[in-house]
Amino acid sequence: MFSATSRYQNVPTASLTLPDGRTVTYVRRRFPPDPDTLTTVGTHVVVAGERLDLVAARELGDPEQGWRIADAHRVLDPESLTRVPGRRLRITLPAGMPQGAGVPDAGGGLGG
Repeated sequence: MFSATSRYQNVPTASLTLPDGRTVTYVRRRFPPDPDTLTTVGTHVVVAGERLDLVAARELGDPEQGWRIADAHRVLDPESLTRVPGRRLRITLPAGMPQGAGVPDAGGGLGG
């Protein structure tokens, strides 16, 4: 249902039958992982005017992977991560990914 790089890839779905007989399938709630269980593969120092999608593009090779940085910091407002220049951000592997897999290579893409 979701791409392999989506934060919702492993989230189960459920179905609900409406009074008119139609069935609606939805994604169950996603519980972010405990940041302490994530493998750190690097850090990024925020510069003025930076956005999370730009950090994700630079550090992970994909601007849509900003959710991984947000998971590593247990934030409700991902934009808060880049508000203060000089903040150090952890760059981590997704939950459940073994160390050594999916680490950004020198060209900015994912290796492994």
